[in-house]
Amino acid sequence: MSAPFDLSDDSVVVIIGTGAGGGVLANELAQRGVSVVALEAGGRYLPEDYINDEWDSFGQLAWLDPRTTSGDWRVAKDFSGLPAWIVKAVGGTTTHWAGASLRFQPHEWKAATTYGKVQGANLLDWPIDAEEMAPWYDLAEKKLNVTRTNGNPGLPGNNNYKVFEAGAKALGYEKVHTGRMAINSTDNSDRLPCQQTGFCFQGCKWGAKWSTAYTDIPDGEATGHLEVREKAHALRIEHGPDGRVNGVVYADADGREHKQMARIVAVAGNSFESPRLLLNSASPMYPDGLANSSGQVGRNYMRHLTGSVYGIFDKPVKMWRGTTMAGIVQDEARHDPSRGFVAGYELETLSLGLPFMAAFMDPGGWGREFTSALDQYENMAGMWIVGEDMPQETNRVTLNHDVKDRFGLAVANVHYSDHANDRAMRAHAYRQGQAIYEALGATRTLPTPPYPSTHNLGTNRMSGHARDGVVNRWGQSHDIDNLFISDGSQFTTGAAENPTLTIVALAIRQADHIASEMAARNL
Repeated sequence: MSAPFDLSDDSVVVIIGTGAGGGVLANELAQRGVSVVALEAGGRYLPEDYINDEWDSFGQLAWLDPRTTSGDWRVAKDFSGLPAWIVKAVGGTTTHWAGASLRFQPHEWKAATTYGKVQGANLLDWPIDAEEMAPWYDLAEKKLNVTRTNGNPGLPGNNNYKVFEAGAKALGYEKVHTGRMAINSTDNSDRLPCQQTGFCFQGCKWGAKWSTAYTDIPDGEATGHLEVREKAHALRIEHGPDGRVNGVVYADADGREHKQMARIVAVAGNSFESPRLLLNSASPMYPDGLANSSGQVGRNYMRHLTGSVYGIFDKPVKMWRGTTMAGIVQDEARHDPSRGFVAGYELETLSLGLPFMAAFMDPGGWGREFTSALDQYENMAGMWIVGEDMPQETNRVTLNHDVKDRFGLAVANVHYSDHANDRAMRAHAYRQGQAIYEALGATRTLPTPPYPSTHNLGTNRMSGHARDGVVNRWGQSHDIDNLFISDGSQFTTGAAENPTLTIVALAIRQADHIASEMAARNL
């Protein structure tokens, strides 16, 4: 462990959050000799602490601080206090994620150019592209030890995958395999290979799945340049008379407030807490919140177009056995407006245990139709839809001043309504998902509504021009040069792919930039 840094030490980089963005940035900077203090609102749990029980694990890991929800999305009706299923712990949501590690396709970096004008969508091209990101993706894939890259074989397919693959191939789909996963498929790293236990969302008991909790964070601490303060809840970012940020005020486990001085502040608290923190840091100099001269902080919230399809068969599938999400169909992840919508979607295997099936499958639907489906749980196969949803200025995170957290701060209200393009894409994906199972003789198919969101994107988006977003091509605030955004909230558009690999690649690239700018005394 590194020696703790003094609260008055204004030479450190303070990073808020320790997930895919913050945890990687912290380690990458520490490896380059930069002093880092990482503030994590949650506690520290390691594989021996994870619980292979859905509800108990949810209580242990989930971010359950109050939030409110509005808009026409199904989540607002069914889970108004839980718009997201993310983690409050060292490692952030890399503890809970399934491990899918996919690169954006080249056209997805340039959505405005590729898709053209989409009524009601606030599309913008990223100020970076596939060619620039390729070497950073290479580094991210090596760090995560991603299957089907660098000579790693794919994971074996479980029963849920075998059903999914056979149905997809019967429909003529060709890009069908067990995915690119940040889960060890061989004994080639210091982490164990996958033991096919399932419960991937509850934290990997074997440490086979990459998480910053037991890779980047301890690696960074081992350098002596990183100090992680757990149960340290960031309350606001403060600045000096020159307008540059100079530290972060946080509450410790006992609720006492401290201010850690800083040379640079990087915010990586997921797409709700990051804009909330910037908005709650308003001051006379920045009355609308930090980094918000454009009025774009909190806007353009994306959560991926999601939903699930379950198929019931006349024989057992036991979909819960083996890796939760090692299975993907990529044929629909293309831009083909002839389908009636722009952009595309992935289909990925997914299983939930019985408790979460009951909670998420059709909330409030305890009729015979619902209970008879649960009776068939053994014979069920499942998949998840991940599609590119349209950024809309009106889909946004704002402060709800009528609801306060335990520190007296206004909580995040998450407003989201589906775009017409999202509805058309989801309808197409439901049809294709059902057809996959029907091709194998499913006795019944169940399209189910989206769960609380795990892919939270946008809200501090990257833009070439300051008026259009919050940060520049390095994740650096357009307004305040020593304030950075390091998580998925910097996404300009969402693409069809699971976001973690891109968050990691951007974090490695950002660390390289910050370290070189610090060395040059530009920061």
